[in-house]
Amino acid sequence: MKRLFTILTTLTLLLGLAACGQAGTQSSPGQSQTQQEGISSVGEPSAPNQSTPPASSTPEGGESDEETPEGGVLVAYFSATGNTEGIAQHLQSILDADLYEIVPEVPYTDEDLNYSDDSCRANQEQNDPAARPAITGTLEHPEDYDVVFLGYPIWWGQAPKVMYTFLESFDLGDATIVPFCTSGSSGIGSSAGGLQELTENAQWLDGQRFSSGAGRDEVAQWVDSLGLNR
Repeated sequence: MKRLFTILTTLTLLLGLAACGQAGTQSSPGQSQTQQEGISSVGEPSAPNQSTPPASSTPEGGESDEETPEGGVLVAYFSATGNTEGIAQHLQSILDADLYEIVPEVPYTDEDLNYSDDSCRANQEQNDPAARPAITGTLEHPEDYDVVFLGYPIWWGQAPKVMYTFLESFDLGDATIVPFCTSGSSGIGSSAGGLQELTENAQWLDGQRFSSGAGRDEVAQWVDSLGLNR
């Protein structure tokens, strides 16, 4: 009986020691979770944030963002002696316009402009309805202009035939055309009448005659009187 009691006591002590050993090797739930998160963040670093690349801003098909400017003002003129050129330059400055000189392929000499000689070049051209003196140069994009100031000297009461060549060479579309001229005494009269027939869709305003010495202020006053939106 005593031997049996001793055995039971020994077994009880052994079981108690085993239970204490297991308790010493377990970690708390909080400690275990912290260790696992640390391993995950160091051993397996998360991938860098990836975002969708921005759409390309380059226009497709090679198109440009820039628009072709429209609604411009053109001052086109023919000047054999420089008088009309001076008025045209005033207009360019006042209107911030493009300036285009109508240049004959064969320049006019003093002999060509000797109006007292019936056989001079100017007289022969003005007396020939079919005369169209050749011109040089090209007017780029005439359709871009909403307003065209058209200048010339008065030859025997009319516009020089080189102006007819210009209007037949370049289509001004439905632009508003404003004629102006220079002369010693003659007014603009009906000088623009024949020119209007060459521009089917254009709208013509009344023109103005200037002397060779007209200043910028005089030209500016005329421009203001036209009521154009500038």
